[in-house]
Amino acid sequence: MLNPRLKDLIPYPFERLTALLDGLTPPAGAEPIFMSLGEPRHEPPAFVAETLAGAAADWGRYPPLRGTPEFRAAVADWLTVRFDLPERFITADANVLPVAGTREAIFMFALTAVPPQAADGEGRRPLVLVPNPLYHVYSGAAVMAGAEPVFLPATAETDFLPDFRALDTQVFRRTALVYLCSPSNPQGSAVPLEELRALIGLAMDHDFIVAVDECYSELYFDTPPAGALEAAAAFGDRAGEALDHVVVFNSLSKRSSAPGLRSGFIAGGAELIEAFAALRNFASVQSPLPVIAAAEKLWRDEAHVAAGRARYREKLDLADQSLDGQFGFYRPDGGFFLWLDVGDGMDAARRLWTEAGLRVLPGSCLCPPGDVLSHPGAAYIRLALVHEPDTIAEALSRLKRVLN
Repeated sequence: MLNPRLKDLIPYPFERLTALLDGLTPPAGAEPIFMSLGEPRHEPPAFVAETLAGAAADWGRYPPLRGTPEFRAAVADWLTVRFDLPERFITADANVLPVAGTREAIFMFALTAVPPQAADGEGRRPLVLVPNPLYHVYSGAAVMAGAEPVFLPATAETDFLPDFRALDTQVFRRTALVYLCSPSNPQGSAVPLEELRALIGLAMDHDFIVAVDECYSELYFDTPPAGALEAAAAFGDRAGEALDHVVVFNSLSKRSSAPGLRSGFIAGGAELIEAFAALRNFASVQSPLPVIAAAEKLWRDEAHVAAGRARYREKLDLADQSLDGQFGFYRPDGGFFLWLDVGDGMDAARRLWTEAGLRVLPGSCLCPPGDVLSHPGAAYIRLALVHEPDTIAEALSRLKRVLN
C-alpha cells in the first residue's frame, strides 16, 4: 500500500501545463519559443570547467556530508559580506551545510522541522505556511512531513507577498514552519527587512521556524534584497535566539547560471543545521568533491554575478520598453520572470501556443488545485527572461499580437 499522503501533493506545474496543451500544436511556420521554464542560459565562468577538470581525481572518492572546510568558509564569508552580518554570526563549522541543489534540501527540511503534533496542546496536525502562488516543493514538503499546508495569498494588494500580520494568533500556535521565497517566484517581490524581522519575531514568540528560499537573491535590478539572516542579526542582544528560528537556502543555479552543478547550501541556527545533517546522513546525495571545489570558487567570485545581473537588467529593460505598462507590467525587485495580468492565464497560454508558438506558464499552475478561476494566479502568466534579447523581443511581439 502506498503512502496516502501522496494523493495530497500538488501536481508538478509543468505536468499541468503539458496536460493543458495536450493535443494542441503551434501554427505552421512559427518556430516555438519556450518561456515557461526558468532555466538560466548564460554561460557559467570558464573556471568552473577548469576546476572540475583539475579535481578529476576526486570523482573516485565518496564525498563527505559536510563538504570541505574551504567550501563552508567561502559560503560563511559570502553571507557575512553580502548581508553585512556581525563577525562569526555565521560560522563555517556550525552554521553551513552544502546541499545538492536546494530543491531536495527545501523538501527534506520539513522532515526535520515538523513534529507529530502541533504545539498548541490540542493534538492537531501542525501547520506549514506557504505563499500562494508557490514553488510546489514547499507544499509537498509540508504534506509528506504530516503537516497541513496553509496557502497564503500573495496578490497585488499585498505587493505580491503573504500578509502574515493578518493571521490570527491561533494559526501561529499551530505553526511549525513557514516557507518563504524572496525575491518571490513568480512575482519577483523582495520581502522588506522589517517584514522579515516581524516574521522572525513571531517565530520566536510561538516557537516555529522560518525557512527562506533566497535562490534569486543576487538577480536584483536596483537595491540588493534583504536576507533572513540579516533580519535575525538585527535583533541585537536577541540575535542568537532569532538565528535559532531561521534557515536560508541558496544555490548556484540562478546566481551563477550553473543549474547543472546541482550545488547549493543551507545556513542557519546551529541546532537546526546539526539536526538537518543527521537526517541527511540517511537520505541525501552528497555533493561530489570536484563540484564542491568549483562551487567554492563561484561563491568567492562576484565579477560573473555582476555581469549576469547586467544581462538580466538589459532583458528587463527590453520588456519594459516593449510592453510599456500593458498587461499590468511592473519591474520586479529581482528574479528573471515577468508576471503578466492577461485576465485568464490558462486561456492565454492555450492561445499563445496555438496562435504564436509561444509557450508560457499559467499562474494557476503555480497554485493548489481547486477552483482555478479563484486562485491568486488565475489571471496571470509567467514568462522566463532567460533567452537572448532578440528571442525575447520576438516572443513579446507575438504575445502582443495575440492578446491585444
